[in-house]
Amino acid sequence: MIKISSKGRYGVKAVYELALHYGQGPVAVSWIAKAQNISEQYLEQLMGPLKKAGLVRGLRGAQGGYMLAKPPAEISVSDVVDAVEGPIVLTDCSSEDAQGCPDMDFCVGPDVWSRVQEALIATMSSMSFQMLIDLQREHFKRNIATLLEGGG
Repeated sequence: MIKISSKGRYGVKAVYELALHYGQGPVAVSWIAKAQNISEQYLEQLMGPLKKAGLVRGLRGAQGGYMLAKPPAEISVSDVVDAVEGPIVLTDCSSEDAQGCPDMDFCVGPDVWSRVQEALIATMSSMSFQMLIDLQREHFKRNIATLLEGGG
């Protein structure tokens, strides 16, 4: 099974929450943690790499918290996953140098896995947090419309 780690998943959830509040000032760690069901301690661990990558900024003090360093449309899911997990590499033979595969010259693996990896990275790179907000709003509108029509 191919699986993004909890760092990647929770990093995306944290940045999504900040995207929802973009332009409204810093968001407290306690708010993000509660809204996205992430422990405050784990969230603080994620913020370090996100700050280092230039995706979020922190503000200390009573009114402090975190905010996006750029507009949600300029931050992709791939940016966040790369920041908290490092580059996505599905297999040794799909890595840049492919040093982990002794049968590299005779194996179909690199052709398969490098294409799958490229497609995954391209998809994640094309998904901005503004897109995620817009998709979620559309989903919410459809659910409300269904409920109002008596379908739920």
